[in-house]
Amino acid sequence: MSDSLLFGIQTNGIKHAHSDPMPDIDTRFAMVREAGIFDYVDKTPDPHEVDDFRRASEKYGLPIRAGGWFYTIGADEALLEKNLKLGQQLGSVVHNTQIKLHNSAGRVVSDEELVQTCLSAAELGERYGCAPCFEVHVNMWSEDFARIARIAHLIEAQGCEFNMTLDHSHVIFKMDNPDEQKIFATDEQITRGELVLDPFSPGNVISQWIESGWVRHCHARSAIPANPRNPAAKHPDGSIGRGIQYPFKEPMADEYQHPWSEAALEPWKEGIRQMMRYRSTDKSAKLGQISTEFIPNTDYGEHCRYSLFEQAIACVEWMRETWKDIEANPG
Repeated sequence: MSDSLLFGIQTNGIKHAHSDPMPDIDTRFAMVREAGIFDYVDKTPDPHEVDDFRRASEKYGLPIRAGGWFYTIGADEALLEKNLKLGQQLGSVVHNTQIKLHNSAGRVVSDEELVQTCLSAAELGERYGCAPCFEVHVNMWSEDFARIARIAHLIEAQGCEFNMTLDHSHVIFKMDNPDEQKIFATDEQITRGELVLDPFSPGNVISQWIESGWVRHCHARSAIPANPRNPAAKHPDGSIGRGIQYPFKEPMADEYQHPWSEAALEPWKEGIRQMMRYRSTDKSAKLGQISTEFIPNTDYGEHCRYSLFEQAIACVEWMRETWKDIEANPG
């Protein structure tokens, strides 16, 4: 592993407003190169895009260091191996792996299923040199935050390293959010003192994951406590977007429908700081990269008028300065 901490961008966020068409692959790579702030791009391309991604990566000198996809246990094992092999071919070192809450039979995945899936995936990751990292993410098994540690310890008991992708926006937006805390009885866990969401509070779940040494990859998309929902963004069933994205830099008055507060970003920023502090003293340098992920999807930035790309640039500028300061004063 490299001692360097690299910063990249998920390619769905290489565009401006939601209403703008997605630029073609060559244009997206050109935008990233011109910005001069990113070390790599993050994407598992669709099969028909692979050659274009490879050519653009070589043309602009931007590695495709990371990728990712989502999987159903009992149906997508071959797809996971295919994507890990593709990651090897593209030069990716990590594959962000989302495991859906329900298996192919429609049942909630059991601990045994998750452990066996992680063990098998880790073996494939060793074979292809592209490590699967299991993401904390809504609508997946890992939205039950307390379950992550239980699964991780079961995997470690088998002599296998547990690797996760930290996207703590999925935690931060549930703070002070009664509706979201009803899911997986998060509110009851908080009341019993079993779960702490606030990264400024002792024993919080974000710092537990970090200090356990599980974080190998990170997605950086800012969110705030009780993150505003977006009534204009609707899923096919009519439900509105859950609101897991908040502009990192102040948008123009006509670009965002809610009041913007820089101070409200502090809990999210503290999660990044904690991760960087741990990384600064981690001799294994396990965390190798952070990918920004300001995206136009329904639960995130659908119908946004601010520039997703400019938000990613501002976020990386802040992260680079923060990392520089922490490296100078580790611990």
